[in-house]
Amino acid sequence: MSVRVLVVDDSRFYRRRVSEILNSDANFDVIGTAKDGAEAVELTRTLRPDVITMDVEMPVMDGITATRRIMESTPTPILMFSGQTTTGARATLDALDAGAVDYIPKRFDGIVEHNDNAIATLCRRIHQLKSLRGSFDKFTAQRKISGTHVELQARTALVRHVDNNAFNIRHYRILVIGTSTGGPVALQSILTQLPADFPVPVLLVQHMPGNFTPAFAQRLNQLCKITVKEAEKGEILEPSTVYVAPGGYQTRVMGSMGAMRLLIEPSQMGQIYKPCIDITYDSLSKMEAKRVLAVILTGMGSDGTEGSKSLKSAGATIWAQDAASSLVASMPDSVAGAGVVDRILSLDEITSVLAESR
Repeated sequence: MSVRVLVVDDSRFYRRRVSEILNSDANFDVIGTAKDGAEAVELTRTLRPDVITMDVEMPVMDGITATRRIMESTPTPILMFSGQTTTGARATLDALDAGAVDYIPKRFDGIVEHNDNAIATLCRRIHQLKSLRGSFDKFTAQRKISGTHVELQARTALVRHVDNNAFNIRHYRILVIGTSTGGPVALQSILTQLPADFPVPVLLVQHMPGNFTPAFAQRLNQLCKITVKEAEKGEILEPSTVYVAPGGYQTRVMGSMGAMRLLIEPSQMGQIYKPCIDITYDSLSKMEAKRVLAVILTGMGSDGTEGSKSLKSAGATIWAQDAASSLVASMPDSVAGAGVVDRILSLDEITSVLAESR
């Protein structure tokens, strides 16, 4: 069954070109187009698309406001077309906070010049979001989305809750978190609750392009009590600081648990994720891994599974977000399916345990 798409953009040319690309593929059916956010809200109500592609800057009503209105009235997976400037990155992060699921760089030349990679990426992302359509019927302001997946048998043997009184974050020397789709909102939920004196460094690996991670780190730093910054090559990890792995690069942790140092290097050809969770996790498995607490949050795909296997075999503790609180459960499900997860917790439980532990 084809994916029914609503295309929203104030550029007549862009609306037509995106529609042509999607309609040329039997997997997609553009059921409508809108030239501004107000029209998008109304057409979403009447047409009930499976997925919406949404521009940010539009007259009458911008894409961020439209996204918020759609999520309030007719929750639907929205793929934002993001600008490639710092301003565009900030606007896209606002759209994700408003309820958009994912984003894609608005590469005008890629669409105009029939760039195969740009077109393939657009089609793949829209098709992936189709699988979330049913979940959005239970969308809430807290981003608690009920998934449609089947529980893995491996989960039934796990103890779900962590005793806050028994858990002590000081047992660990680093908290490392890997996430993808839905991650910005989930990370904001966790990090805004951490105290300014959180006793260990936190390393975040969020699938995100290079022009986004500085704006993302700055945004989190403004919202959080704990210090948040984009990671830099060669710096020593310090407690009470959150380091965001820079987009477009690979981040490894080197040295010893007493003096952890970041190695940030260019991505190699063939590496899909930039940054890649597996690469960061694997680097930590070569250290005193029993002092590592690794958390896999919401995300599409399976990045983090191989790295979690390496960490677990070296003695690390692995947590995974549960499906009910994940926007997309495939990443934490993949790690759980590998049999290396110690605890499966809701986003609220992860937040509570980390925030209350000293």
